[in-house]
Amino acid sequence: MKLMFASDIHGSAFSCRKMKEIYVREKAERLILLGDLLYHGPRNDLPREYNPKEVMSLLNGMKEELLCVRGNCDAEVDQMVLDFPIMADYMTMFVDGHMFFITHGHIHNTENMPPLKAGDLLIHGHTHVLKAEAVGPFTYLNPGSVSIPKEGNPPSYMVYEKKDGCAGEFLIKSMDGEILQKHIVEN
Repeated sequence: MKLMFASDIHGSAFSCRKMKEIYVREKAERLILLGDLLYHGPRNDLPREYNPKEVMSLLNGMKEELLCVRGNCDAEVDQMVLDFPIMADYMTMFVDGHMFFITHGHIHNTENMPPLKAGDLLIHGHTHVLKAEAVGPFTYLNPGSVSIPKEGNPPSYMVYEKKDGCAGEFLIKSMDGEILQKHIVEN
């Protein structure tokens, strides 16, 4: 199984096109978007090639591949133009014996934790800062931002893969494919 995670497109057609190319190249089974898809937000500068209509078209063209959660910049009007659901504040997935709590990060985050058990993973975007670290008995993962990274990070995304007989592995990669951080999920 292989999953790809990306966050904070913020209406950048350039970043969305590149993310879509990477998704095809990675051969993941699903692309999980962690919110803030179309609008750049009042605190961010305009991203490269800001074009929410093109982002909408690109994402609608791959709607069968997407699982999404709502970001703080996503609104009901965005849902009206997107052909896949984006309004859930979080989703949970049970993968290889672990619970993935997937959200944008503006509600549930390391300062306001959801109810997790030891071994669970909190996965969110929002901060635009990539992370893979232990927080108490669970793991916090953030793929960073594909369009407006912060704290000197490059634009980035994350993949999760488990191969037969091996532990699951999260890799946070630059949009150029360089591995920036790695986290092994023990059984």
